[in-house]
Amino acid sequence: MVRSLWSAATGMNAQQTNVDTISNNLANVNTVGYKAQGAQFKSLLYQELQTVTTTANGEPKPTNSQVGLGTRTSTINQFFKQGSLQNNENPAALAISGDGFFAYTAADGETVQYTRNGNFTWALQETGGTTLELTTAEGNPVLGIDGNPIVVDGNALASRIEIGGDGKIYYPDDEGVPQAIGPQIGLWQFRNREGLERVGGAAWQETAASGEPILEAEAAGEVKLSTIEQGYLEGSNVNVATEMVNLIVAQRAYEMNSTAIQTTDEMMQTANGLKR
Repeated sequence: MVRSLWSAATGMNAQQTNVDTISNNLANVNTVGYKAQGAQFKSLLYQELQTVTTTANGEPKPTNSQVGLGTRTSTINQFFKQGSLQNNENPAALAISGDGFFAYTAADGETVQYTRNGNFTWALQETGGTTLELTTAEGNPVLGIDGNPIVVDGNALASRIEIGGDGKIYYPDDEGVPQAIGPQIGLWQFRNREGLERVGGAAWQETAASGEPILEAEAAGEVKLSTIEQGYLEGSNVNVATEMVNLIVAQRAYEMNSTAIQTTDEMMQTANGLKR
């Protein structure tokens, strides 16, 4: 195959991935806790046309001759920059200020997933009818520092439950003074959070690249502690202006690779017509 055709085709494939990534960022601009992504590229292997050798007269040539064979997507990076905090009337709405993640049990009942989406709710447990459990919007139980679901007993009213910056649960006594009632929301960090595997717009799973989760409550001296803000949600960190500029750049790069294919086609047509 003609090298220019192959190189331009790989460029078009790579830019298509770039456009897909940017489009996904823009589609999730209003997704709570979403973190933007960016495609990164690498050059493919080079073909050696001429090695370092000597000329016919025995004079040395200091350089060789190589030509590139195109590009491909190497990685799609995740950017965990803090999103803006947005006011929310839900008493169970929580936002994290810092590098921590909430944890919850996935639908299979075993897998633990991590999120920055604090759009939680106090749900009545099926057994008892007076016990409240903190869950995600999908009904998955949010985990406390002990790794168990967070429950509040005793005919408590969800609207009166307060959550401190450290995740402790408070409920007013008979005199209206908030008192700690035991459960504490857990926050976890990772040594390499960019290595987390996405399982949704604002949910991740632990991988070998991310390292094991670090519970902030037990690692006060190792990591910078995060704080929880009740009555707020963390918005997406997508910058629309930046993404639109990146989209224009990707589109122009795609068009240039398409033009290179058209030019190569015209050159081949000219070469085929030389015999006439």
